[in-house]
Amino acid sequence: MTNGLDFNTPIHLVPGVGTPRAPIFERLGIRKAIDLLFHFPRSYQEVSQCQSVLELQEGILATVVGVVVDIDSRFRFDGHSSVGVLLAVDGGGYVRCTWYNQPFRREAYARGQRVLARGVVKSSGVAYQMRHPEITLLDPDEPPPEARPRAIYPLTEGLTQRMLSSAIEAALPLAQNIEEALPAELRQNAATLLKPGSAALLAIDQALVQIHQPVDMAQAHAARLRFIFQEFFVLQLALAMHRYAYQHERPAPSIESNAMIHTRILNRFPFRLTDDQRKVIEEVRADMSRTIPMNRLLQGDVGTGKTAIAQYAMLSAVANQHQAVLMAPTELLARQHAKKLHEQLEGSRVEIALLVSSMPGSEKRELLQRIAIGTVDIVVGTQALLSEQVEFSKLGVVVIDEQHRFGVQQRASLRTTRTAPHYLVMTATPIPRTLALTLFGDLDVSTLKQRPPGQSPVQTYVLSPGLMERWWNFVKQQVQAGRQVYVVAPRVESDDEKEILGAVQWWKQLSEGPLQGLRVELLHGRMESQHKQSALDRFTQGAIDVLVASTVIEVGIDVPNATVMTIADADRLGLAQLHQLRGRVGRGKYPGFVGLIPSATAVGNSSVGSSKEHEQVPQTKRQVEGQQSDSDKIQWLEQFAKIQDGFELAELDLRRRGPGEIIGTRQTGLPEFRIADISQDEQVLMVARSLAGQLIDDDPQLKSPDHSRLLRQVVAKHGKLMPVGDVG
Repeated sequence: MTNGLDFNTPIHLVPGVGTPRAPIFERLGIRKAIDLLFHFPRSYQEVSQCQSVLELQEGILATVVGVVVDIDSRFRFDGHSSVGVLLAVDGGGYVRCTWYNQPFRREAYARGQRVLARGVVKSSGVAYQMRHPEITLLDPDEPPPEARPRAIYPLTEGLTQRMLSSAIEAALPLAQNIEEALPAELRQNAATLLKPGSAALLAIDQALVQIHQPVDMAQAHAARLRFIFQEFFVLQLALAMHRYAYQHERPAPSIESNAMIHTRILNRFPFRLTDDQRKVIEEVRADMSRTIPMNRLLQGDVGTGKTAIAQYAMLSAVANQHQAVLMAPTELLARQHAKKLHEQLEGSRVEIALLVSSMPGSEKRELLQRIAIGTVDIVVGTQALLSEQVEFSKLGVVVIDEQHRFGVQQRASLRTTRTAPHYLVMTATPIPRTLALTLFGDLDVSTLKQRPPGQSPVQTYVLSPGLMERWWNFVKQQVQAGRQVYVVAPRVESDDEKEILGAVQWWKQLSEGPLQGLRVELLHGRMESQHKQSALDRFTQGAIDVLVASTVIEVGIDVPNATVMTIADADRLGLAQLHQLRGRVGRGKYPGFVGLIPSATAVGNSSVGSSKEHEQVPQTKRQVEGQQSDSDKIQWLEQFAKIQDGFELAELDLRRRGPGEIIGTRQTGLPEFRIADISQDEQVLMVARSLAGQLIDDDPQLKSPDHSRLLRQVVAKHGKLMPVGDVG
């Protein structure tokens, strides 16, 4: 126990907190004294040395200490007000501190009070002035604080920096009792890899003191580096342990793809494979030939041909008398996969079956029996495949499409079968490298970037209100030329509070307004399965001109005749999702066009741009954009319109929205970091991954006494999410 406190001291017993304030601290997850130590600063304020009036410079941030000698308030006829506090600065001279429209400031200070003021200096001609400075109250005889960085913490309503700093200072002596989890050799190796020749990463007791009370910014950075590395390292240990355990738990069937099988499968493709596809097929072929289960993530940009890789893996299994599974996130996509497989394997002896929740009971029971005895070669399905009732005779390979849409525990279910199948998980959402290493660090990663020849370019435009009539005229011209059109809305129904139209309302307004007379129909995720499939089938067959849809069409929908897409409230979607939607057009021999409508742009707004000479869609971006907006959302859309590379967009999206928004933290098991930032700390992540791999190679289960504390951290932090990033 230190200063009457120990790690488990309830927060209300920490000096300066008390019972009334305890619930405020608890909102930040601070319930015990030890929680204060690990509530890290989000940034630092570099406090400069206190200055005299003679040292002040116009426009420069400065710090002065003085005594309040006058307080005044001023009011204007327009209702605005100001509060002024005149300081007699140590060493002579005066500085006036001014706040506008903050009348409470008058009651916050008193004549004779000693304060520290920090702000940008302005000259009023008579005296120096600081507008809206930051004020620290000092005791009458208190010397000015040292010129050292001041920690700035995440707060919640009712809590100030001063209250939180005071509580942390009271708990800080406990740092000397914290056990060190990172061995000294590991800390030295990490430091050497991060910065050759540097000293070892700080020990935890030093790091805790320096992160909260650094003498200078170098100390603050050194302390942060220690904890950033530790967060990444513990996660990478969990992933490496899980990878090792899976590889050594049960052998997988060796599925050889000899020259004859290889050639027969390739001859099934009605197109020439790209070099990227051939390279990935060789990786999959080598993986499946071993008795170590394949555990591979295949990520590819829109239109790069991931389905061909999946088909190769499944047909390899079937050729070796094993079954294959293809699991999709939606029934719509599962049905489309099944339909394509039937078409491409027509005339073969491969038995393909579709298993979805909407199947009649008797039909499902019969199919389950056929799967169990092995008369079905390839099963395509949704989450229905995860049912305990589904048993396979000889499961060889599992392909999961759009795997990030399945929760970790769902993906784990298929691994509880009696066999250890090979796994190929696919995503059409390019994943930034740091995010891939965090989420899928225990998978081998293959990447497809090349697009097959013959794909048409897609031109993307940001539409201003005055160009809506011109855009809808262009849509009608495309339909008259025999092409088809998507209109996508982020929501199914309207949100009146946010003034967002849903797909249902867009369908109604377009049918009765700008696109009246065309065959306009609706598709969204809340419709019954047969109605969704019917709408998609009729669109595919050309019986629908314009399909108004929710983002249910984001992935996998393939209609080569669709050339135009309008995305409503486009700024409410992420760049990666916009890129997926854009990939639905221009898939055939005709060029694609995408129009992005920012929020609050009305359907059919035609106050500008209706002259006949501009009825054709302009061929330059400048002509379609109309008036440019300075808002961040519009700028992101304009940036998206210029970039075609999905991997570049994924990196931008990571910086813009963070990892949780891109993938969905709760669904995928993305760990929450206290201090690490995967978009900023890539070098530290790579070093942590390398050292974690080496450690698990030497001590796969962390049984060494030197690693016992590390093991406890891995279990405590990632025990529930041990299969993070893995399909099982």
